[in-house]
Amino acid sequence: MKAKVAHRTATPQAGIFALGTASHSYIELDGKAGVDPLRLVRAVANLREPRTTMGGVNLVAGFRPEHWRTVASGDAPAHLTGFEHDLVGAGGFKMPATQHDAVLWICGSEYDVVFDVARQAIAALAPIAAVAEETSSWPYHHDRDLTGFIDGTENPSLIDAPDIALIAEPKPGAGGSVLLLQKWPHDATRWESEPIARQEAVIGRTKPDSVQLDPLPDDSHVAKNDQDVFGKIFRRNMPFGTVTAHGTMFVGFCSDQEPLQAMLESMAGVRDGVRDALTYYTEPITGAYYFVPSLDAIRGFVDPEPGF
Repeated sequence: MKAKVAHRTATPQAGIFALGTASHSYIELDGKAGVDPLRLVRAVANLREPRTTMGGVNLVAGFRPEHWRTVASGDAPAHLTGFEHDLVGAGGFKMPATQHDAVLWICGSEYDVVFDVARQAIAALAPIAAVAEETSSWPYHHDRDLTGFIDGTENPSLIDAPDIALIAEPKPGAGGSVLLLQKWPHDATRWESEPIARQEAVIGRTKPDSVQLDPLPDDSHVAKNDQDVFGKIFRRNMPFGTVTAHGTMFVGFCSDQEPLQAMLESMAGVRDGVRDALTYYTEPITGAYYFVPSLDAIRGFVDPEPGF
């Protein structure tokens, strides 16, 4: 009698769901001239080797979708593409495309450790890739963004998040996730000059306790990002910047690119000509999609130990 073989579910990169970390670094990289995608993927995969001391820091790695499809066609989600063209909406409002080849999201409880790990990773990749964009982030008053409002009120619980963020078996890319990464500086002077009532109308929620307004303004941020309409996503947004120049890193994960893209088009007023009211106080300066493979898929590119 043959023993039953249990189906092995792909293991996601754990840092996607590691809530509560106090320090974050987002590093976007471009491969140097002449470096093929396979070399870059292998180099990033080897950052995850046990022989590399990560000091309790979570490292999430993602790749330009086209690069991942080149090196792992059987593990690439169908129709996933990079952010290659600016998204232009109502009144010429623009979400710029700044697609890069790879992203490292490093987070932990202390910034000194995150800093050290980020430097080590950049140094390890220096022969084949250059840093194109680097941003450091940190939480603000537990769960608020720098508008002063609670961020992520509609975020799924950690119990439900994997079903929303991860590609399900047996689809190509199972255990992986689609990441949308954008950097949104705030016009803090303009925002803070508005009365609370106007701020609440822009967001669509009350400022102290995040209760949804009723009636909800049609151009409010909540209305233009209605996940019951576009589909659920799992957000890991974080504040970034300095006292004089700051904003929000949008870090959105989904099992499919379509809800993420639909939300961007809604915010920009592509279809109805009505922009998200919040875009008059903040606008993105970067935009990229990355595929974040499962750990199993990444391990397939790890160089074996000598003598293995």
